[in-house]
Amino acid sequence: MINLRQNTPRWLIFLIDMVIVFTSVIIAYLLRFNFDIPQVELDPLPQIMAYMLGIRAVSFLIAKSYAGIIRHTSTADALRVLFTLFTGSIWFGLTNAGTYIYDGTFFIPFSIIIIDLLASTFGMITFRMVVKIAYLEFQNPLRSKVNVIIYGAGEGGITAKRVLDRDAGTKYKVLAFIDDNPAKAGKKLEGIDIIGPDKLENLLKTNTIAHVILSIQRLDPQKRDQLVDLCLTYNTKVLTVPPMIRWINGELSFKQIRKLNIEELLEREEIRLDEEMISREITGKVILVTGASGSIGSEIVRQVVRFHPKKLVLIDQAETPLHYLELEWLNNFSGTEVEFVLGDVTNKSRMAAVFSSTKPNVVYHAAAYKHVPMMEANPVEAITTNVQGTKLMADLSIASGVKKFIMISSDKAVNPTSVMGATKRMAEIYTQSLDMQGSTRFITTRFGNVLGSNGSVIPLFRSQIESGGPITITHPEITRFFMTITEACRLVLEAGAMGKGGEIYIFDMGQSVRILDLAKKMIQLSGLTLGKDIQIRYIGLRPGEKLFEELLTRDENTLPTHHERILIARVREYNLAEVKRHTDDLITMTTTHSARDLVKKLKEVIPEYKSQNSVYEELDGYPQTP
Repeated sequence: MINLRQNTPRWLIFLIDMVIVFTSVIIAYLLRFNFDIPQVELDPLPQIMAYMLGIRAVSFLIAKSYAGIIRHTSTADALRVLFTLFTGSIWFGLTNAGTYIYDGTFFIPFSIIIIDLLASTFGMITFRMVVKIAYLEFQNPLRSKVNVIIYGAGEGGITAKRVLDRDAGTKYKVLAFIDDNPAKAGKKLEGIDIIGPDKLENLLKTNTIAHVILSIQRLDPQKRDQLVDLCLTYNTKVLTVPPMIRWINGELSFKQIRKLNIEELLEREEIRLDEEMISREITGKVILVTGASGSIGSEIVRQVVRFHPKKLVLIDQAETPLHYLELEWLNNFSGTEVEFVLGDVTNKSRMAAVFSSTKPNVVYHAAAYKHVPMMEANPVEAITTNVQGTKLMADLSIASGVKKFIMISSDKAVNPTSVMGATKRMAEIYTQSLDMQGSTRFITTRFGNVLGSNGSVIPLFRSQIESGGPITITHPEITRFFMTITEACRLVLEAGAMGKGGEIYIFDMGQSVRILDLAKKMIQLSGLTLGKDIQIRYIGLRPGEKLFEELLTRDENTLPTHHERILIARVREYNLAEVKRHTDDLITMTTTHSARDLVKKLKEVIPEYKSQNSVYEELDGYPQTP
């Protein structure tokens, strides 16, 4: 008996193929003459048989139709068999033409050639498919297979099914296709029933479904969220098929079908940009990005390069991340001139030299310290980088004739409760006050948490889940706004292009998300059970941390723009001379005064700054937090 775990010897495949073609000739004669072959046709049969088998053998040897691994037979193997047999049949036809010219007879009846071609093709391909199916069943008996459902009965769904069929290690059985198109409901696709989404819950309820595989690339976010919630209710994991551009050598493999992650569930519909307007601001210009190797800065770089700037100047003080950005650039964007600058935005002589040598047209200022508890413990560094660094870059922009300066701010600057938020608000005030003082237009963009950024809660939770927990949450009621890095940076480009100067743009962040709910869903997506496989532990609010984030101060309201996700915050104006005096005093104090004095000064300049869960609450007239 053939061991299905081993490759069948080539000589044996060749021998079986020859038996098939021998049998096909006999079948052809029997069918042609209704199973009663005349003696006149039987007499030349040995010579005809020898000739046909000889031609088939030579064609098999040349085409190596026997060389494929039978248990992994693919469409390409079937086509090779068909081409080899067809070529041999063409040769038989040419032989007939030659004998007819020579003596007026056909050596092989044309009807025999045609029937033999059909029978040989059927026999050889069927043999290969039977071996493949037998191997798959031997490896994965039907009783040991688990059920999966494929959402989407289009090309992506068909490809996903064929990948499952091809990959013997998956041990999966496709139970059904789900498709939103009512015209497909009730039909079959490759022998599998297509049903509507309304039948999904019943399938999940009455069967043990291991996975639902999303094969649709642009499924409506609301439908996707409802689908995931339904699957998680029945402990069914949700997998997703990657876009075709990520397939390896144009082919999808089972290993590329991966778990749906939480970032994808928080994504919204793709943003439509006014690319013509953005192009006018960027194409052919020198663009300078600070904090270029950070989460936001690096994505701004990736977005900007699409619009073909003349040159990119990328500044960051973090050596290793900047090195990685350079490697990414060499692999993906080497067509645009770029200068990688390792430097600190608070180093006046270094930054002045950069501005002098590169002469940027547009500055995207993303460099900042942003971790709330860390800055609460280090106010000097927060002020030095977030205030002094912003002031230096803004002043150099005016001196160098930069056309636009786009500052990346934070929702933590709104009614700040932390040193970090207060320093970002101070930077907002300074740049806003500078507008109209020269040719440089200053524009501020303000948004909340971005998914996957350095220090974001999602990578932290993922790491804690992978290590077995517990997941640590500061407070059961804490909420945050989230948007993807790509979405945030696209809106930054749009706001920067539309800005006339002095505006603070705020982005529509959607609905705030309760962090506890986020953690629970991440646990479910990981296939774990809360309270059994992993625990959640509450550790209390960190210094300076809010329960709820805001995008507007108590005294602000908004004006709409042409983009539905970008609004303009109506903020009060500040006297430039007064702002400059306060800013200079604050920067000078970093070298001579205590952290307490620095925070007190920030509170004088920003009266809405009220500390929470911080030692600085006493400066607001509250008792110190124990």
